[in-house]
Amino acid sequence: MKNYPPQFKADAVALYRSRPGATIRQIAADLGINPETLRNWIRAAGAGRPRGWGEATPTPQSPLEAELAAARKRIRELEEEREILRRAAKYFAGETRW
Repeated sequence: MKNYPPQFKADAVALYRSRPGATIRQIAADLGINPETLRNWIRAAGAGRPRGWGEATPTPQSPLEAELAAARKRIRELEEEREILRRAAKYFAGETRW
């Protein structure tokens, strides 16, 4: 079992927190350590990624802006659902052909 200096552990945890798109596995590979080791360091530091990581900070909105944002979100959800159903229909249509 390898012993890593505390500064290395702290730097590894800080690197994980600073890269929102990266996974523990990717960062561990970059550092040459086991992913479980990094995961344990993150847990020990109590340093998961902050809430809302990668999201824009909310700004105060008027009721109209809030309603518009909710409508746009719902439209995105419906478009995703429609695309999933379209792909499923295409998949099943292809399966029924002999």
